Amino acid sequence: MGIAAGVFPRSLCAAPQGLPNGLAIPGLTGGSGSSLPVNIIVLLTVLTLLPAILLAMTPFVRLLVVFHFLRQALGTQNTPTNQTLIGLALFLTYFIMQPLGADIYRVAIVPLQSHKISATEAIVRGSEPLRQFMLRYTRQKDLALFVELAKEPRPRRPDDLSMRVVIPAYILSELKAGFQIGTVLFFPFLVVDLVVASVTTSVGMMQLPPVVISTPLKILLFVMVDGWHLVVGSLMKSFY
Repeated sequence: MGIAAGVFPRSLCAAPQGLPNGLAIPGLTGGSGSSLPVNIIVLLTVLTLLPAILLAMTPFVRLLVVFHFLRQALGTQNTPTNQTLIGLALFLTYFIMQPLGADIYRVAIVPLQSHKISATEAIVRGSEPLRQFMLRYTRQKDLALFVELAKEPRPRRPDDLSMRVVIPAYILSELKAGFQIGTVLFFPFLVVDLVVASVTTSVGMMQLPPVVISTPLKILLFVMVDGWHLVVGSLMKSFY
């Protein structure tokens, strides 16, 4: 120990008391260091639940169901690809939810960053605009079903419903709406398939599958009426 004290400066032998000023990392030093593991756990939990949140509490379900019905009606198999349809549904979801996200940021995130409210209160404030959005497109029948299953008292007003009831009811309503729109889209193309099958059978073309003729006709009809513009426009207007 005496040799070490004589060879090395005292400052190098002492235990490190902190990082140099140039290497200080906010959040890792000082009094806030104790909350860092909790923040990391919360962040990883949110990232893990993000796909479920996106599917459960946004119009993404309705949009994707309609797009898959449309592709099946056209008979184009994997065109457009799943990645293309999911990407289109994601950006349309962002377009619809952006004003709502701005409201949540204003009423919850800004006060939280200013340390005016706690994280719990920020979650409560942020969930209120989202609740109002979901209730706007949720059927009373679905809400009544989950209120009964949850054995909760009958609410006096929709705002008294818990998110435990609103979220699954909203998903059911969106699935029903998506299937209704998809069925309406399916009928015109089904008529084309029936007409082509009747014509090919009547002229004795038994060896030629009707789908070989009907698929190009359906695609041509869809392109001529500017189908993507009509479908996307109708879907977006259903949320306004």
